[in-house]
Amino acid sequence: MQTRTSSFSSLISSLALPLFLAITFVPEISASVPRHDFVPIAESPTLTSPSASASATDFAAACYASPLPASSILPPSTDNRTVPWGTPSIIFPNGTTCCASLDDVRAGIDAVDDQILALLAQRAAYVREATRFKATRDTVDVPARDQQVIDGAVASAASVHLPATIAGAVFESIISANVPFEECVVSSL
Repeated sequence: MQTRTSSFSSLISSLALPLFLAITFVPEISASVPRHDFVPIAESPTLTSPSASASATDFAAACYASPLPASSILPPSTDNRTVPWGTPSIIFPNGTTCCASLDDVRAGIDAVDDQILALLAQRAAYVREATRFKATRDTVDVPARDQQVIDGAVASAASVHLPATIAGAVFESIISANVPFEECVVSSL
């Protein structure tokens, strides 16, 4: 697996273990951590392509492939757009759309980030649990399994309208951050 240095990876590396340990083992913190009611996948907002009247294809479709197209293929737009431009691409289960302002977008991103942190803590709990089935530190990192997870995320990305490059980079970072955590747990036995 190729290791990438990124601010996301650094953030996950620096927060994953302390967050997991605090939530798991410090009762007063565990009790104060907000529990999120996750929107089931079937009820999650959907992403749509622009309406047929606006365009026959999604102008950003090429940005969901991996690798991303070279900048020479997608030259920078010289349009002077009135903000907000385009039509909303997120439709909620009740039929409303997002977003009326950049503040609405940021609030949505913050809510998703809270869910991501909660899911990362849950994933870290499973990673910790996996150590019970590993006899030595040498058995912690299994590169073939790491690549299988990354490839699976990239392959599934399109089905949830996630750019493949984001799926690959995020799962590489998650695995890169979890391996040292798992090694630490195995070594502390």
